[in-house]
Amino acid sequence: MYFDTICAIATAMGTAGIGIVRISGSEAGGIAEKVFKSKNGELLADKPGYSITYGMAVDEEGMFVDEVLAMTMWAPKSYTGEDVVELHCHGGRMITKKILELVLKAGARLAEPGEFSKRAFLNGKIDLTKAEAIIDIINAKTETAIYAAGNNLKGSIYHRLKEISRQLIEILAYLEADIDYPEEELYRFSSQELLERIQEQKNEIEGLLKTYKSGRIMREGLKTAIIGKPNVGKSSLLNAVLNAERAIVTEIPGTTRDIIEEYYDLGGIPLVLIDTAGIRETKDQIEKIGVEKTQEKIKEADIILYVLDLASGISLEDLEQIKRLNKEKVLVVINKVDLRGREDGEGKEEEIPRLLPGYKLLFISAKEKTGLYELQESIKEKVFAGDVEINDKPLLANVRQKDSLEKAFLSIKNAEDAVKAGIPTDMAAIDLKQALLSIGEVTGETLDDEIVDKIFSEFCLGK
Repeated sequence: MYFDTICAIATAMGTAGIGIVRISGSEAGGIAEKVFKSKNGELLADKPGYSITYGMAVDEEGMFVDEVLAMTMWAPKSYTGEDVVELHCHGGRMITKKILELVLKAGARLAEPGEFSKRAFLNGKIDLTKAEAIIDIINAKTETAIYAAGNNLKGSIYHRLKEISRQLIEILAYLEADIDYPEEELYRFSSQELLERIQEQKNEIEGLLKTYKSGRIMREGLKTAIIGKPNVGKSSLLNAVLNAERAIVTEIPGTTRDIIEEYYDLGGIPLVLIDTAGIRETKDQIEKIGVEKTQEKIKEADIILYVLDLASGISLEDLEQIKRLNKEKVLVVINKVDLRGREDGEGKEEEIPRLLPGYKLLFISAKEKTGLYELQESIKEKVFAGDVEINDKPLLANVRQKDSLEKAFLSIKNAEDAVKAGIPTDMAAIDLKQALLSIGEVTGETLDDEIVDKIFSEFCLGK
């Protein structure tokens, strides 16, 4: 497959120890030779793959620009599957841009976002699940998220899906032979054997679909909305968990008017803590917008921490608000336990459990930072039932993968129903073929070019 030669800066822009300009394509070596001169006069074309040559970058007049190292990786043993040369210069915005400009003038084209990885995919070096795992590793917020994406980069999803596809193809081969050669004495599945083999693959797909929740959270973070009336300590709770003064805390109700989002590593889970405006009726236009944003975040949240003030207890308004929420998502956090014993709070602590039977109640002091460990463990238990360990199991990481496998599951289920109903096997064969197409969408083997372009457009420029 022929492509023109592309280049881009592969390191972050700014001051650093090193800057890398990556070149990929059939003319990568020749273009690099126009910019790079080795110290001992050696040509890059004579160097073996995966070797590094010391020299200098020069401009069109042969003037010295910088000391550089040239790394050569020749096709097909490179990331893209094409000839690749990387010029490693001193880190710095201007010098890296200068060398990129020289490479462009020498005949390369500026790469589009993700074009190096896209070429790796098109040249068969990676499948689409591995490509998506690359961006997940880049964007990972915790070590556990790195390992989860790393499993997919190693091919855990791909290999599982290839085995499912192999089994479906084997079933189809028997069905097609039976359809095309009904008079021949061929081995034929009994209805029970056919049903069992189809159900086995349906269960495999279903097992993968069940990993989506964990995979999405590892990729996007566990969205945790901190809500409640003004001045109950929502911002104090955010600061206490982060162990940093991230949100402004005052005695004045309604201080938080906009949404504050912060990542927190909760035992490997990327927790997205969302501090929201206090829920109340208000005539203040700015505060009203904040309350509206709070309602939006409640809809998006995986977990809702509804904060109450122990001294104030629970009001009818709190009770109505909590009852409107999805109980499976709610943890009720009773703050300010450091004020226990105050006369104005007498009886409030006993009242809350009585009015909220069946709800998980957590007593904390954001000020004294007590009860936070129990809160964090309760969040993990609420979402993962305590199981957040990442082994070598594949995790579906995005909606695209989930949607395609849901289609595959439905097609296999239709084939199962056809066999159960005694419908001719050619109908089951049609459904199984459709399932294979849907599985191919996940790996990229049967995916529309427009969707492939969209996936790789989300990558950074030099990847």
